[in-house]
Amino acid sequence: MKRYITYSRVEGNASRQAHANLPAGTYEREISKEGFFGPAAFLYHKHPPTGWTHFEGPLRPHAFDLTASDNDENCPWSAADILHNTRVRFRFWRLNNDMAALARNADGDELLFVHAGSGSLYCDYGHLEFTAGDYIVIPRGTMWRLTVAQPVAALLIECTNGSYTLPDRGLAGPHAIFDPAVLDSPVMDEAFRAQQSNTDEWQVRIKRYNRTSIVTYPFNPLDAVGWHGELSVARLNVSDIRPIMSHRYHLPPSAHTTFLGDRFVICTFAPRPFETDPDAIKIPFFHNNDDYDEVLFYHAGDFFSRDNIKPGMVTFHPSGFTHGPHPGALKNMLKQPKPATDEYAVMLDTRDALELGADAGALEQGDYVDSWKGST
Repeated sequence: MKRYITYSRVEGNASRQAHANLPAGTYEREISKEGFFGPAAFLYHKHPPTGWTHFEGPLRPHAFDLTASDNDENCPWSAADILHNTRVRFRFWRLNNDMAALARNADGDELLFVHAGSGSLYCDYGHLEFTAGDYIVIPRGTMWRLTVAQPVAALLIECTNGSYTLPDRGLAGPHAIFDPAVLDSPVMDEAFRAQQSNTDEWQVRIKRYNRTSIVTYPFNPLDAVGWHGELSVARLNVSDIRPIMSHRYHLPPSAHTTFLGDRFVICTFAPRPFETDPDAIKIPFFHNNDDYDEVLFYHAGDFFSRDNIKPGMVTFHPSGFTHGPHPGALKNMLKQPKPATDEYAVMLDTRDALELGADAGALEQGDYVDSWKGST
């Protein structure tokens, strides 16, 4: 379809370029459709749009401290349930010892993000070592288990009844952000062959409709001697992600998309230089969360747009209200004290509303909604 030239209306004292040239003393707020891809309007306010004094009712921002979770579950299907809807399930898993049984997800593809620890993945396709900062995409139906070198803390993000794919990089080309050549897959090496010598009785714990069934074998079912095809486990480390940058324009979160699910996206925020144009904003812009629920997991570094957030925490901003940087970040809106960001974070944006999981309440910081107070 042709993209015809359209014209944008400008009313009152307003910038003609989004995220730059803000009228003096104003704060920009974006209202957009389809999560930054549809039509948008940019309003310029005298006060920060998050400068509330009271916030009542069920529609409110949430923060969870996952480091407070002390669950050590040998089976991933017992991991702490934080958020979910019919398309995605967001869990947090601690594993201190080798898995005693194999796992198989029959509900959808599984994405592991390793927040801490290291070890090895053994699966139908072979052996793959992992460490902190690794994404591991496990196709639906794959049998797998982890062995632990250092205790593991990981996100489990299930693409329920769907498959993970890579985003279209558009004008940037297929090798932007990360080259597919940096993706690693398991190998049938000596370590994989050695684990086949364990011929004890093995269980496979299969999750279907979020319920677990157990299948017992009198042998190790990871006994394949070879395979071929286009489907496999894939590993990507955040250090291999090279963010798209613009020195004159603060790019929206969608520019940092790493994986696509069905009606949700996974984005990765990695270190990058700040914008250098003196008129460009250098912090995330205030925006209405009208089409997507937003979840952000803070992995490592200094989170420049948030106050009192530490690695291992999660924020959840449901659709329907304006959100943006914390008060402490506003002083750096046009000038940052250092040349580059220093953060790694994983974002989940969902088109359908998320519900709090059974384990979320015990990990929630109830005063998070008040963390914007004083922004006026």
